[in-house]
Amino acid sequence: MIKAGIIGATGYAGVEILRILQSHPEVQIAAISSVSFEEQGIDTVYPNLYGIEERKLTHSDEVIAGSDVVFGSLPAGVSEEFAQKCVDRGAVFIDMGADFRLDDEAVYAKWYKQAYKRPELHEKAVYGLTEWNRAEIAKAPVIGNPGCFPTSVALGLWPALMGGLVKTGSIVIDSKSGVTGAGRGLTQNTHYAELNEGFAPYKIGAHRHTPEIEQTLSKMAGTQVQVVFTPHLLPINRGILSTMYLKFADGATLARAHAAYEDFYRKEPFVRVLRAGDIANVKNVRYSNYCDISLHEDAHTGTLIVVAAIDNMVKGAAGQAIQNMNVRFGLPETMGLTMVPPAF
Repeated sequence: MIKAGIIGATGYAGVEILRILQSHPEVQIAAISSVSFEEQGIDTVYPNLYGIEERKLTHSDEVIAGSDVVFGSLPAGVSEEFAQKCVDRGAVFIDMGADFRLDDEAVYAKWYKQAYKRPELHEKAVYGLTEWNRAEIAKAPVIGNPGCFPTSVALGLWPALMGGLVKTGSIVIDSKSGVTGAGRGLTQNTHYAELNEGFAPYKIGAHRHTPEIEQTLSKMAGTQVQVVFTPHLLPINRGILSTMYLKFADGATLARAHAAYEDFYRKEPFVRVLRAGDIANVKNVRYSNYCDISLHEDAHTGTLIVVAAIDNMVKGAAGQAIQNMNVRFGLPETMGLTMVPPAF
């Protein structure tokens, strides 16, 4: 059995890890921690766990000392210290924060307003988009889980970019996220009265996921890619829907693109290319590790429109982290993650 620990277990991503791991046949929860709720039972913070998981939240050092793998659900700038302690002890660290997502420290400093504290540690870290980087994840001591928006975008555009189906000069990404993507801490725009019956973009031209998206898409395309990325806040708990607009390359068609996507993802257990004419919907991936992709066209402008839907708390966070753990420890990739999305 793999002994797993969670640092930051009372955050949304942390408690989602805990929820999903309850059904994992090869994992035993070793310890969980939270600065804000230390020594309290996790079920007093999340009553849905009453009678299922009632252990007390402890100190992060206890989590690291007793775990083979540690999941970090932490703010930017905090994870490096814990990652280093895990590496020193021989445990795997899977970071659901932003500290190990970007290759360039200068880019990280620009967008996150701080420098790396342990630059040498980043040489050991691997970007954890599972479908993209399996071979490296399988031997990595530190795995930087992708952001939720970048996951939907990368999986949605990978076949088009790799297959030369689109031009890379003008990519527009319009994404919508449920409110859990903002984290558990309350802000003005996540108050019920502000969020309910409203729908608006935020951080226009300034979202921190932009450089991560551009970094991944550039690698997939084999050339430098820039995007226009605008996120919106939906008045729902969970889900991400990314709608992406790209100009067809010469000779490319919707039928050719659809066939290429189906072939590209044929053996991927968590990526579902929908039938021609169907439209990806966050409703159909809730509480699951699936990414649904649908393809469309604006024939008038020669535009390929790609729609990708994920559950931001599962495929966009906890589920992908567990998928990475499975790869890292040589387990079947789908183990513990075969949840069927609810019909309603």
